[in-house]
Amino acid sequence: MQVEVRSPASSQAAAKPAFVERLPGLLVVLALAMAAVPLGRLVPVVGGPVFGLVLGVLVGSAVPVLRGEWSRPGYEFASKFLLQVSIVVLGTGLSLQQVAKVGVGSLPVMLGTLAIALGGAWLFGRLLGVRGDTQILIGVGTAICGASAIAATTAAIEAKKSSVAYALATIFTFNVVAVLAFPPLGHLMGLGPEAFGLWAGTAVNDTSSVVAAGYAYSQQAGDHALVVKLTRSLMLVPIVIGLVVLKSRRDAVKTPSRRKLPWRRMLPLFLVGFLVAAGLRTAGLVPDERQADLALVGTFLITSALVAIGLSLRVGELRKAGPRPLLLGAILWVCVTLGSLGLQLATGTL
Repeated sequence: MQVEVRSPASSQAAAKPAFVERLPGLLVVLALAMAAVPLGRLVPVVGGPVFGLVLGVLVGSAVPVLRGEWSRPGYEFASKFLLQVSIVVLGTGLSLQQVAKVGVGSLPVMLGTLAIALGGAWLFGRLLGVRGDTQILIGVGTAICGASAIAATTAAIEAKKSSVAYALATIFTFNVVAVLAFPPLGHLMGLGPEAFGLWAGTAVNDTSSVVAAGYAYSQQAGDHALVVKLTRSLMLVPIVIGLVVLKSRRDAVKTPSRRKLPWRRMLPLFLVGFLVAAGLRTAGLVPDERQADLALVGTFLITSALVAIGLSLRVGELRKAGPRPLLLGAILWVCVTLGSLGLQLATGTL
């Protein structure tokens, strides 16, 4: 019988607490996030999360030592756990009372644009050869709320880091286009403030870009656009649950011996937290004066997660798909932009 003899050093390494293993990489992530968030506040149309991803990719590429094994546990922790916590914190900004005020009249436009984005992602993704995680993330990011939706979907389906980068780059590109183009186009078409608010709230992706486009048009348009956007964010819940169930079924087909996903896991814990946070906000248990602080915390957490994803990403992975993901994003953005206006005409809200 062979007896394994371990050195004291190896025994200490094996007994090292998880927190100690994660700390070095986590410190790198937090340092870069502290740089990215202020940049996002200076340039809101870009936002902290996009700056975080870019900084992570650039610093990771320029300083290869930061991609050593010593940093992996911290990056994994930030890209998964902090990502999930960020969605919970962002839920504190969603008041269900505000959602109710939007009214039944705007729901057909919101649900219609959601169907256009998701259906278009499925159809045009197949035609362009953009499949898998990238197709899903671009579709959900366009349909719901940009970076936040991409973050929630990534946490649910454990998407590849390269797909997250593609999706964020695509969403960012058309956020900028929308902020610049929507206000002059709205004035050219003579849209009223509520019509423009509904258009911006359903056809622009990230919340910061919706706010920028809406308030550039008028105060009333900005107020309405923001409430529409918050309502649209609720669609995260059924969409993410559906993706979790779909992923479970596909995994079961690929690996028949794998047990089916228990019902209790079909509603991810971070989504439960998101709904609880929204409920607390609606009940008035989250004071209005704390909203700015909580929004900043949520942004910092999601930025930290995307910094970790950027640090772990290999630039070569981004070159494989070429321009096709961006083309898919362009097609979906045009379809949703025109679809929102068409649905308003059809329902008499324009």
